[in-house]
Amino acid sequence: MSFLGYRKWPTPIARPLWPFMVAGSITIYYVAKIQDAAIRSPEYATNPKNPYATKIAAESPSH
Repeated sequence: MSFLGYRKWPTPIARPLWPFMVAGSITIYYVAKIQDAAIRSPEYATNPKNPYATKIAAESPSH
């Protein structure tokens, strides 16, 4: 049966692309970890432009 003249072909999608999906997931994870470490660094943790400064200050044991 065809839909608008197109035949169904068993085209593999996930099997040839799994390395790219895994690499993309790993990249997103490590970029998020680096970003979190960067916003929590002492240089930027007290910067008023940091949108997470109040959250970081509340979590700080010295306050």
